[in-house]
Amino acid sequence: MLAAERHEVLLERLARDGKLVAKLLASELGISEDTIRRDLRDLAAAGLCQRVYGGALPVSPAIGDYTARQSINADGKRRVARAAASLITPGSTVILDGGTTTLAVVAALPQHLRATIVTHSPTIASALIDHPHVEVYLIGGRLFKHSAVACGAAAVEAAQVVNADLFLLGVTGVHPETGLTTDDSDEAAMKRALAARAADTYVLASSEKIGAASRFSVLPLAKVAGIITDATADSPVMRQLTGLGHHGIYA
Repeated sequence: MLAAERHEVLLERLARDGKLVAKLLASELGISEDTIRRDLRDLAAAGLCQRVYGGALPVSPAIGDYTARQSINADGKRRVARAAASLITPGSTVILDGGTTTLAVVAALPQHLRATIVTHSPTIASALIDHPHVEVYLIGGRLFKHSAVACGAAAVEAAQVVNADLFLLGVTGVHPETGLTTDDSDEAAMKRALAARAADTYVLASSEKIGAASRFSVLPLAKVAGIITDATADSPVMRQLTGLGHHGIYA
């Protein structure tokens, strides 16, 4: 079997099964594990899968640039945003992550809401200017342009003085095996720092992120209170997640 043919088979299996296990594929196709691993390296380099220990998982479409991500599953993100906005109660202190789904959360907030919102995203902070009763605290640091958020040591240090009721966390991948992931190590560290400052963390996960994985771990799923998603409760990955005891809020 030629390399191009193997790649086609691997991508078909990834779409069908939601994961690739190198050892099983090597046995089934009658080739070496080294050949399968080489094929997975090629596919990962082309942005077609995310390699993990022992195989590969679907790559998240949410690792594209900020402008491109605004057009991905826009309706699903709005549904997730409305469900997330309903968790923000009057008088509460809330940390909002950066990203396109969180921007939709701001758009879903009632104009009369009285709350305190902390964010490391200048985009989110500026969108809150039109909410007269929301007090906004902006965490500064090195600007990570992909997600338009502050990251790095200065941002992590600034987060240490925050005590919040709720953190609405954005990620690029939610998977039963890899947990919550994103594609930048500094951004992952910033997300962990913010999650540590909130009583409850909920994940904003529109359906294209469910079952996908990125390079860097943010948190294990056991560390969050729930997953807010427009995926259906009977989708294979959500059934697996709920079977493991993880709580889904369906938008």
